[in-house]
Amino acid sequence: MTKIIVVGGGAGGLELATKLGRTLGRKRRAEITLVDKNSSHLWKPLLHEVATGSMDEGVDALSYRAHAKNHGFDFQMGTLWDIDRERKVITLAPMYDENNELLMPERELEYDTLVMAIGSTSNDFNTPGVRDNCIFLDNPKQAHRFRREMNNEFMRLHAKHGDGSVDIAIVGAGATGVELSAELHNAIKELRNYGFRDLENSKLNVTLVEAGERILPALPPRISSAAHQELLKLGVTVKTNTFVVKADEDGLETKSGERIHADIMVWAAGIKAPDFLKDIAGLETNRINQLEVKNTLQTTRDDDIFVIGDCAACTQEDGSKVPPRAQSAHQMASLCFSNIVAKMNGRDLKPYVFKDHGSLVSLSRFSTVGSLMGNLTKGSMMIEGRIARVVYISLYRMHQIALHGYVKTGLMMLVGRINRVLRPSLKLH
Repeated sequence: MTKIIVVGGGAGGLELATKLGRTLGRKRRAEITLVDKNSSHLWKPLLHEVATGSMDEGVDALSYRAHAKNHGFDFQMGTLWDIDRERKVITLAPMYDENNELLMPERELEYDTLVMAIGSTSNDFNTPGVRDNCIFLDNPKQAHRFRREMNNEFMRLHAKHGDGSVDIAIVGAGATGVELSAELHNAIKELRNYGFRDLENSKLNVTLVEAGERILPALPPRISSAAHQELLKLGVTVKTNTFVVKADEDGLETKSGERIHADIMVWAAGIKAPDFLKDIAGLETNRINQLEVKNTLQTTRDDDIFVIGDCAACTQEDGSKVPPRAQSAHQMASLCFSNIVAKMNGRDLKPYVFKDHGSLVSLSRFSTVGSLMGNLTKGSMMIEGRIARVVYISLYRMHQIALHGYVKTGLMMLVGRINRVLRPSLKLH
């Protein structure tokens, strides 16, 4: 039986494993295995809400093992250690508990087709002090750390009866940085409802730092401008054309010599594929460790290895790179599924063409801005407000539908509405 391994349970990897399990695994046409170092999945674009407590990941996270059982594939918890292309096996690193006691030894898994869907991590560009003093938002664990430190700072301020302020600096004005900036102001408003009555918007100083000329540089200027104005209304200090050269425990230092004081610093200034991917198994990689792929999403040096999502360096016909977005991973997962099935049946593989359906940025409950039907030839339509918010939420619903189907997603939406009544609006523990 054909053995297919998907490494990485992010948006693209989990959707692909689910689809392969439903169509091939259940019919015993292939043995599907998903590998991830975590036990549960959370849609990465929601991490800023987990960080501020606006979302309870305990409710929204998905168990890989339970999902695998229900959708015809196997789940192996572990971290990829190596790939042996000649023997066609991957090696998973040994696993240890919090006391450094061995849980599982090093393991080998055989494959006929391997899919790399490991995603990306924050790129600190080797800036001095960043790794030791800044928080990244790559996974729920890091989001938990931010929430813990944020709550601690608010507790200290509350103990001083509101004398002082909480200063938070966010480096990188992409979607993560912009959305987190807005979500923080929503969090402080909600905290006032839970006994922190001396907390006001004026007690929270959020500074958003961007090296480029404008925030949201990947989006059209008019959307960037609209988001910029909304952040200014909230009281966020936006610094563009500001290059951070150093971070220490008290704040940031810029190229111009300016000091930005911060109690908490978040680094969201770029992405790269994990460092261990650099030239792994002799595969071709680029300067940010992404695996180079052909237009069929197969690696340039091995047709039995596919790559999808943020760790794929995929160049389009016009020379542009596929952007690291959730919609890219979703589209890649769909085409990768078709090409794996075609390869098994001896048919020709199709090329991947990125379809830009636009981009949306949520500014918490305050506003949502973005564009729909982004296309260089046809143009795009800018939307904001309630309509944009509905479309933004629907992107997450599409991800849920890909994993659970329409009926179960509908039930989850109903449970979500009930939880709004039963649960606090902010996770406080």
